Amino acid sequence: MSTTSTMQWFAVRKDLRPRPRFIISVMSFVLPILLWSLFSYVPWLWHPKVEISDPGAVSYFKQGMLVDKDLFYQELTKLEDSAMALPQGKPANPIYLPAPHEVAVAFYTAFTTEPKRRSEKWLHESLWDSIQVIFWGFFLSSLIGVPLGIMAGTYDFFSRLFEPFIEFFRYLPAPAFGALAVAILGIHHAPKIAIIFIGTFFQQVLVVSNTARKLDPSLLEAAQTLGAKNKSLLFKVVVPGILPDLYRDMRILLGWAWTYLIVAELIGTSSGITWFITQQARYKNFDNVFAAIMMIGIIGITTDLILAWLGRRFFPWQQQSARA
Repeated sequence: MSTTSTMQWFAVRKDLRPRPRFIISVMSFVLPILLWSLFSYVPWLWHPKVEISDPGAVSYFKQGMLVDKDLFYQELTKLEDSAMALPQGKPANPIYLPAPHEVAVAFYTAFTTEPKRRSEKWLHESLWDSIQVIFWGFFLSSLIGVPLGIMAGTYDFFSRLFEPFIEFFRYLPAPAFGALAVAILGIHHAPKIAIIFIGTFFQQVLVVSNTARKLDPSLLEAAQTLGAKNKSLLFKVVVPGILPDLYRDMRILLGWAWTYLIVAELIGTSSGITWFITQQARYKNFDNVFAAIMMIGIIGITTDLILAWLGRRFFPWQQQSARA
């Protein structure tokens, strides 16, 4: 790679060309998978266990059993000087670190494997429960938080009225209100939605208010020169002026809502993807656990990519100004 090409890749505040941008984006996923594969498939890199293929004369060894490497070689040393059969095994990772191909298979089998109990739900049903919790928690948070944030960012009166308390409350951990949410709202979806609401609402007000404050003051001055009053300034200048940045903020805040999902679903009755992860961990099906966790990430990033695509359609002038 030439020096000129390297400088183009690391130019400050300059967009990469489409092809390098695509390659680097792909590498951001390939590199972690490559590292995971190295730990999974290269025996001498990190395999602290031994998978027993032949227990030999060791009575408590069983075929397929995972034992610590030190224990295996300790038993092997004891039997080396005797005529008894030696145990055989191969390096292996702990059960909680499945290989990539095992997780890939679990992506399919998790959806096709029937629940062990009739009262349990299929994975797709659990995912749907989680999506509903995220949707309603974030929708209610946005329904109240966005208007409050715009008001606080536009008018100093509302900023002084709302933000000091919100600044205090946002440091309180949302899960701490779990027991109170169950006591007030019952044990089903409502307290879970409340935790998502608490986890995003207070941050949302502050983020949106900060976005509203970044509006170019010259736009307000121009509108006032043309005779716009307070109401017109708010609805015809401030809101349209911050809409692209507000849309971007909502995409980021939706990601925060997903981070509260696991904690929220531990409250009240067991349900959603959290229930599935807990059950599979209990059965030591860690390939299913990894698959379920990755499903959350896939749903989240797919949603974000769709919203980003819609944003480019809703606000095409933003993309044009960025290129300029």
